[in-house]
Amino acid sequence: MSAEGPTPGVGFGAVLRAHRRAAGLTQQELAARARVGVRTVRELERGRSTRPQRGTVDLLADALGLTGAARTRFVATARGRTGEAGAREPDSGQAGPPHRTIALPPPLPLVGRDDDLRDVAGLLAAYDVVLLIGLAGVGKSCLALAVVHHVADRFPGGVAGLSISDVSSVDDILAGTASVFGVARAADLSERCAGEPTLLMVDGADRAPAACAAALAWLRAHAPRMRILMTSRRPVDLPGVVAWPVAPLEVPPRGATASLAELTTYPAVALFLERLRQVRRHPVEPAEVPVLRDLVRRLGGLPLAIELAAARGRVLELSEILDRYGHRVLDLGDRRPEGQTLRDAVAASYRLLDHTEQLALERLAAFAGRWSLELAEELLGGIVGDVEAVLDRLVGLGLVSVRASGPLRFRLLDVVHDFALERCAENGHLDEVRTRHARMFAERAARTATDLVGPTMPAAVSLLDHLLSDLNAALHHAADAEPVTALRLAGSLTLWWRFRGRDREGRECLNRLLADPRSVTADPAVVASARLGAAALAMEHGEGVVELAGARQALETFQRLGHVGGELAGHALLGRLWLAAGGHAEARRHADALLELATRTGRTREVAVAHNLLVRHDIRVGDLAGAQRRLARVIRLAGEADDVRLKAVALANLAEVARLDRRYASAVETGQRALALLAEVGDPGHRVRVQGTVALALAESGAVAEAEAVRSTLADAGPGADGTRTLVGGYLALARGERTHAVKLFESAAALLGHHDARDVVEALVGAVAGTDDADDRSAVRARLTELCERGAVVLLPRDRALLGVE
Repeated sequence: MSAEGPTPGVGFGAVLRAHRRAAGLTQQELAARARVGVRTVRELERGRSTRPQRGTVDLLADALGLTGAARTRFVATARGRTGEAGAREPDSGQAGPPHRTIALPPPLPLVGRDDDLRDVAGLLAAYDVVLLIGLAGVGKSCLALAVVHHVADRFPGGVAGLSISDVSSVDDILAGTASVFGVARAADLSERCAGEPTLLMVDGADRAPAACAAALAWLRAHAPRMRILMTSRRPVDLPGVVAWPVAPLEVPPRGATASLAELTTYPAVALFLERLRQVRRHPVEPAEVPVLRDLVRRLGGLPLAIELAAARGRVLELSEILDRYGHRVLDLGDRRPEGQTLRDAVAASYRLLDHTEQLALERLAAFAGRWSLELAEELLGGIVGDVEAVLDRLVGLGLVSVRASGPLRFRLLDVVHDFALERCAENGHLDEVRTRHARMFAERAARTATDLVGPTMPAAVSLLDHLLSDLNAALHHAADAEPVTALRLAGSLTLWWRFRGRDREGRECLNRLLADPRSVTADPAVVASARLGAAALAMEHGEGVVELAGARQALETFQRLGHVGGELAGHALLGRLWLAAGGHAEARRHADALLELATRTGRTREVAVAHNLLVRHDIRVGDLAGAQRRLARVIRLAGEADDVRLKAVALANLAEVARLDRRYASAVETGQRALALLAEVGDPGHRVRVQGTVALALAESGAVAEAEAVRSTLADAGPGADGTRTLVGGYLALARGERTHAVKLFESAAALLGHHDARDVVEALVGAVAGTDDADDRSAVRARLTELCERGAVVLLPRDRALLGVE
């Protein structure tokens, strides 16, 4: 022991972090399990806390599942009893040169591993044997070498290293250790290592695991002051060893739009660029940045893959590397005849699995994105008994990576995914596995669809967002192999497609599946839901009338089946469709039917939906006061149902009523409240409409600059916003005195808004009349306006009459 004695809590932060990471827990999850504050865990890991209380340490040990020697060392480290002179927390800076280095090559430049370097160095201050474990090519050896050099000055007895081969025996390993420490026989190591602390790096322990475990056990018994840092692709059966999983380097997120400087902050990109500079002189051009991002993402952060791909930069441009290897990363390899490919590297870890584990890995390749333990159990049910144990084994070998938090925290590294998919196809299971995957996600989407309304909506939308890759993969496969499953899946995604602005894509998918003759065997309720979905999505881009017949047919199906939920949805949608088509009597009939059925069956939310729909009829007949009272009720009912989106839609309508009543300041304030809520839940269609209401209120009140600012936000909203944007432009032209231009804009708006509520078209025509100086033109437009009001039973509001000069 050193003269100073042990430092309280020596290395405990790194030890705690290592055990937490090995258990796959976040700081929050560990704190919850241990029943301690998350701040306590955070401060302990950062080394900012004083020596923890014994009770806290015991709670943490219990939460981590530590027993035996591992628990004893964990507690001892927390109390600062490491018993070694070398057991000091590593300095924050780079250590100086070692006193004596034996048979150890210089370290390679380390990219993106600063935290690993610090934490593994901390583990060596507290544990006799530290194991770096991970997939071949993940950078275990490079990290180990860097750590050994980093801490070498704390081991004045010397540091050394040896590499294990497939034929290494216990005697070979002990003889090699003796040799690198400069003694003739293993028996001499006891005396050689009895003085100052020594450090041994053992690379590739998995090549001869039994021999390596036995040899290291002997060394621990005969050279107790020796610390050992080893690398392996799999766990080593040695009591008291602490494992540190070496993960791939962080890659940019999917679709990230970043500059080259921003991309370089991701370690995987930094490593790729460093290796690329070694083989080509010219820097990455701005046009290559998106290619660089996609290429590095495809390489999965695996250093070996990154280095092999970057080496191709000697003769290939980045786009050519992506084109040639983006879909066959496994083929990347050393150009030398004896060189291995990435496929060989993954195969080496695959061969460590037993038959059941191999089957599990092959089937897990059906997942296109991240997944949870629950999803894995669904996919592997009936094939694997203890899925949790198998998953733990795959994580331990680095074949499955674990994200820090969240249920969807597991994924296969891209190269592992590709390899497992190849094996699954070669073994003849791929179609069966993909069909099972598609059915599973159809069931998951159907369950989630019921949560897409009310207080559960944000979480449900977020879940589907995270499952997007798998939902798309399931749809793609099932559309060819099992259209009935695909139709059920697609029908369950209608609201999500709508909230995410993917209405055209969703509608095309639904109609394609409905037209497939193989879908005739589908459950009638599934078909009806799909028809309603196609019509609802068509409404978002102004083509709802085209789907009117399908929606009517769907309602009839639900009525025949006695499906109350389907009837309610059908009446609500048909009320909106008929309103857009100008069939006001039919629209009112469906709104009233919706209200009666919802009231009779005690559906509070649907009662609110019915009243919200009836507001349009109140506005049509000029009853703004009635509309305002009705909306107050909708907002109250939405609160009772805890439905944020419904409240936002009601506020949007309330803002519109205030604008039509010429209370422009109230319209802007209420519209902004609606926008704040819609920002939480999505729904781009309603968001565009509220932005239009705010812009119109500003324009009519003379706030030209503010109206222009809001109007500019509608430019990126797509074709669905063209009518509103043009209508706002008409009011702005009127405010600037540009009457001729205003008339043109109002007339254009009337044409663009023709597929919406007739009230919108009336407003555009009123604007056109107000701006027209020519008597004949004015008379013609007024005739169109009168005809539209009579046909649609639309009553002109006081604001309309004021603009027309008839107030």
